[in-house]
Amino acid sequence: MRFRPNFVDELTILVCTLERDPIPGNLRAQWMREMFPDCQVCHLTDDVPQEPSEHPQFWEIWREICRRFHPEPIDFVFASESYGHRLAAELGAQFVPVDPERLATGASGRAIRENPFGHWRLLPAVVRPYYAGRVAIVGPESTGKTTLAGLLADHYQTIAVPEYGRIHTDQFGVDCSDGDFTRIAQGHVALAKAAARQANRVLILDTDPVLTAVWSDMLLGRRDSWFSSFKDTADLYLLCDIDVPWVDDGTRYFRDVETRQRFMAACRKELEVRGLRHVVISGGWEHRLERAIAAIEERFPRIGD
Repeated sequence: MRFRPNFVDELTILVCTLERDPIPGNLRAQWMREMFPDCQVCHLTDDVPQEPSEHPQFWEIWREICRRFHPEPIDFVFASESYGHRLAAELGAQFVPVDPERLATGASGRAIRENPFGHWRLLPAVVRPYYAGRVAIVGPESTGKTTLAGLLADHYQTIAVPEYGRIHTDQFGVDCSDGDFTRIAQGHVALAKAAARQANRVLILDTDPVLTAVWSDMLLGRRDSWFSSFKDTADLYLLCDIDVPWVDDGTRYFRDVETRQRFMAACRKELEVRGLRHVVISGGWEHRLERAIAAIEERFPRIGD
């Protein structure tokens, strides 16, 4: 056999999933197709035996599965588990063990799933958004949301997604219509999705569509139906209280205490009606950061692993 820099010219990857698996099978297959675009990725969803002890025809079943997805002759079988010996023999192929002791990665797939934060560097970028915790900082204007987002991003060495509403109004002005609020929310969703692959265990969101809906209520007295269908909410909301001085930055709306109180009550009600986990962040600036960190680490106990 002539030497080749790679074992094979064509590689078929068989992703085998069960309905009871903790990660949706279609998502796992999607990850593999993105990570290995030059390979043929096949997705098996049949409820088939996972161990030889589960069925007397275990090896025959798996031989036929492999032939179904790869009817051409198979030269090599790559696997990290010892079953590769027998499966290769069943297929008339040569077994190639792949890091059976996990010396290259330092952890098995099971260990990574059980503690993804502790093995974060081993997670491919396409997989990280699935495990990354999302923390949204919400509340009325001039309550230190952007400052807190930056401090938390620095603390966790991660990404803070900026407030898309500020980006939008800087470009198009502060007079917003129903369509503007919807576009602001959708812009934020797009920013957050793009940033999630760069997040380090937790993604900090400087507001999100939940708060944008409250803004629409406050300014227009109504909201677009899009907000009712929005379900991709964060794992934790930090609700910044109004017990700090109001600062005019040239783009703010509500200075009087009564309106700020009404805004705060509307934020709290929105979170409660949606059943979203939230913590009120109040007090001085140093205390706010400490309280926010405590809330995040209570929600994600292994974030420091």
